Amino acid sequence: MLSIVEIDRGTPQVKSDKMVVLEIDGRSISVPDGTSVMRAASQAGISIPKLCATDMLEAFGSCRLCLVEIEGRKGYPASCTTPVTEGMKVSTQTPKLAEIRRGVMELYISDHPLDCLTCPANGHCELQDMAGVVGLREVRYGYDGENHVYAKTKQGEANPHFVAKDESNPYFTFDPSKCIVCSRCVRACDEVQGTFALTIQGRGFESKVSASQDNRFLDSECVSCGACVQACPTATLSEKSLIDRGQAEHSVVTTCAYCGVGCSFRAEMKGEEIVRMVPNKDGHANHGHSCVKGRFAIGYATHPDRINTPMIRKKISDPWRIVSWEEAIAYVASEFKRLQATYGKFSIGGITSSRCTNEETYLVQKLVRAGFGNNNVDTCARVCHSPTGYGLKATLGESAGTQDFDSIEQTDVVLVIGANPTDAHPVFGSQMKQRLRAGAKLIVVDPRRIDLVRTPHIKADYHLKLKPGTNVALLDTLAHVIVTESLVDEAFVAARCEPEAFNKWRAFVAQDKYSPEAMEAQTGVPAATVRAAARLYATGGNAAIYYGLGVTEHSQGSTSVMAIANLAMATGNIGREGVGVNPLRGQNNVQGSCDMGSFPHEFPGYRHVGDKVVRGQFEAAWGVSLHDEPGLRIPNMFEAAVDGSFKGLYIEGEDIAQSDPNTQHVTAALEAMECVVVQDLFLNETAKFAHVFLPGCSFLEKDGTFTNAERRISRVCKVMEPKGRYADWEVTQLLANAMGYPMQYKHPSEIMDEIARLTPTFHGVSFEKIDQLGSIQWPCNEEHPNGTPVMHVDEFVRGKGRFMLTEYVPTSEKVNAVHPLILTTGRILSQYNVGAQTRRTANVMWHDEDRLEIHPHDAEERGIQDEDWVGIESRAGQTVLRARISERMQPGVVYTTFHFPGSGANVITTENSDWATNCPEYKVTAVQVTRVSQPSEWQKRYQAFSEEQQSLLEQSLDAAETP
Repeated sequence: MLSIVEIDRGTPQVKSDKMVVLEIDGRSISVPDGTSVMRAASQAGISIPKLCATDMLEAFGSCRLCLVEIEGRKGYPASCTTPVTEGMKVSTQTPKLAEIRRGVMELYISDHPLDCLTCPANGHCELQDMAGVVGLREVRYGYDGENHVYAKTKQGEANPHFVAKDESNPYFTFDPSKCIVCSRCVRACDEVQGTFALTIQGRGFESKVSASQDNRFLDSECVSCGACVQACPTATLSEKSLIDRGQAEHSVVTTCAYCGVGCSFRAEMKGEEIVRMVPNKDGHANHGHSCVKGRFAIGYATHPDRINTPMIRKKISDPWRIVSWEEAIAYVASEFKRLQATYGKFSIGGITSSRCTNEETYLVQKLVRAGFGNNNVDTCARVCHSPTGYGLKATLGESAGTQDFDSIEQTDVVLVIGANPTDAHPVFGSQMKQRLRAGAKLIVVDPRRIDLVRTPHIKADYHLKLKPGTNVALLDTLAHVIVTESLVDEAFVAARCEPEAFNKWRAFVAQDKYSPEAMEAQTGVPAATVRAAARLYATGGNAAIYYGLGVTEHSQGSTSVMAIANLAMATGNIGREGVGVNPLRGQNNVQGSCDMGSFPHEFPGYRHVGDKVVRGQFEAAWGVSLHDEPGLRIPNMFEAAVDGSFKGLYIEGEDIAQSDPNTQHVTAALEAMECVVVQDLFLNETAKFAHVFLPGCSFLEKDGTFTNAERRISRVCKVMEPKGRYADWEVTQLLANAMGYPMQYKHPSEIMDEIARLTPTFHGVSFEKIDQLGSIQWPCNEEHPNGTPVMHVDEFVRGKGRFMLTEYVPTSEKVNAVHPLILTTGRILSQYNVGAQTRRTANVMWHDEDRLEIHPHDAEERGIQDEDWVGIESRAGQTVLRARISERMQPGVVYTTFHFPGSGANVITTENSDWATNCPEYKVTAVQVTRVSQPSEWQKRYQAFSEEQQSLLEQSLDAAETP
């Protein structure tokens, strides 16, 4: 079912510079060449009846309702499949067309339940609407004969055509009795999502929609993206929330708070109750598509686990004490002042959130710098994409990706390295699959066989199945081939790059030690495959690189990012559509949290705190003197806490006790602090070590902006009031005022106005402009007033591109007799990050625990069967997971996700990190795997501690409710 407010023009918009003039119902209309008659009529305000047509999908022409008459043509062509031509004269309303349409509609209704008053689509049903439009007044065919409506025949026998309602999916139902076999759901699954999970089974009257091989939806290949539900013109596919709550009465456009794609949604509401989330067709990042998380997994926002009142306690072994906001804020300010008076002003700091808005993040770093008087602020990008910022700044001059998502429509060669778009960035993954099905070539660099390697109608041209930890080695071998086989775009390099740096790089990668043959033993990738992939990337046309945490979360993460930028510059694949260097950011606002100055060495806009001129601008605006030395990074905070010099931490919306590596070291640091303040939705793993809990807001309670992986700034609009009374930015402002640093903002738009004044790349950004344009990609300033979809077009931000030498240095995390396997980690479609949100939704039906993927060879050597409990031990610790035997992994490599705190995935990851940014080396941990029969000692301690903390919380909440 489509949105309650969007207009469906029947067929997709066509891009063409040529305009065609035609006449529809006597009205002259000009539209782009290639436009369908149906869409042309719609744009002119003329509605043609339709059922199988929707502007989400290519024209199909099966329902026969949209027939028209065209002067000079025989018959009654379908307006959805008929393109306009110059001088065409079309009639959409004639007596004969009315007769045909009523006859067609009569046949549809003759095999459809007449339960309109109790149907969930009542009031927003296309079939119902079209029956009214065509003037259907009677149905001459009864249900005595064959039908799909009733479970039994008139004779009381089982109806062979009837199929019972499928309610297996937790989010939507499938009622075949209401299906008109328009194929919209099948086509949405094929064209939009690219999963090909649905089909039309049978022929003629036997035709029916089938999930996979006539499975239940839950048991099929369906990924629950909801495209089929949105496309359905009847109640055949209906959201369960819609069935429960009825039709929405208003709609609010906002932005998803899951991954870095930044999908735009219409929150369809009844008062402050969400009926459903509908992807916004006008959304610039998602174009009306979504995934299971963004569309359906929003129940966490109203989950009973939400804590909506402030709490404080002296020790983490104490019960919580429910307090007023005034007392909580005063207590935090008093404690932070005490700590600074006792241990010095550098003894406290803050961590910003990649799940919060730009405005909220900006205020936290401002509070730390101006209110705390130090630069001890960091963000979760430290543990994911900090090497992106470092590597791209060094080579290209800006710490962000170069393209918009739509750039892929012009791409000829896609190189995916260390990313799994179909799981971690599924909406963009679907867009990528569309381009690959249209003929683009694909190179995948990954130690694991991700879905993109082979999926319906897609097969990677080359899968470079490298050993974990050898990204730099492999990238250098690709560069070696490009240089030694004269595949460099010499003209581009000469015009756009620093000649001295390029010549050094050329000589560096041309060394024999970087040949694919010399490096084959290190990387594990056959030399011939490397050479073929390099040639394809360099000569296959527009080539784009998309990378993720499999690149950055290594000891040479920054080096890998620079090596990727080197490849793009050497081949001229930068500065236009279809090419570029594209980091796939993991969280909804991880790009924005970096843009807003969340790193300890940078002000907003990636300007160093040591720059006297820049610092002077912020001092003048903020009215205080600012420290000129970088503050502590997150790992440094932990070290200083254990050493006794770092005592207080304000954490807004991050769960470092679960997400950061070497969990036991992290929790030891938290226990060593005297005042840990957590501002969040739930008592997450970090909050169990906190002394103060401040209620946070879900994205549905926020006003502000998010910035996605393509630098796109989108509005986040409040659809319900904050459940804890204050918005997150207001909480930070209250704390700043209590600390003695005044903040007097009245609305988040005022915060963005300040950001725009102080940040050159944001000079032109405002809520008003974002609302006007729909979204803006920074830089947006005097030079680029409407934003910048593609960066580095005429020159690099730094002027000339700089090639960097990328020496391969093997990780110190090596296999040995004690730890002979390498563990690497990743994400899965149905869960998100630490799982605090998705674990509180029905998504657990697909993934209810983290498991260890292990190759059959490694499993057989250890006597491990599928579903066995196995112990995974590294030099940092041990945990226990259930085994999943899979050939996705190569021998010698095991894999797990990290969405469940009890799994202890980060108990076994080590303190190894990127040489430049301290980004943890999550992707390479030497381990041993053995069969076990009980949880690890850490898991036992974790379970006992969690139960104790939950008990302390419940005691406090119960006491607060007792009169």
